[in-house]
Parts: sequence; C-alpha cells; structure tokens
Amino acid sequence: MAEKNNEALTAEALQSKLVDLKKEQMNQRFQLAAGQMPKTHVMRQTRREIARVKTKLNAAKK
Repeated sequence: MAEKNNEALTAEALQSKLVDLKKEQMNQRFQLAAGQMPKTHVMRQTRREIARVKTKLNAAKK
C-alpha cells in the first residue's frame, strides 16, 4: 500500500525505496509473463508509487 509519509524521508532513503520498487516492478513483470499474477492492479500501484518517489526526489533537488 502507498505510504503517506514520504515527505519525512531523506534523499538517500527515497533512493533506496526507488531501487526496491524497481526490483518489485521487475518481479511483477516476470510473474505476469508466467501467468502467476492474479491481481494485475498491483502493477499499476507499483508504477504510481515509483512516480511518487521520483517526484519527491526531484523536489528535494531543487
């Protein structure tokens, strides 16, 4: 589930969260291709969470 407290995370923590989400997204793609993913909406949630983290990272840079 999406976390609401990304504001409090440091840039390093956001970067590590981004890496974890990208790994999770890759695993979800493999599961989908193998036909082992019954809940395909999870892929969309992960993609949106990645976008949220990237937005926070870009805001922190400015």
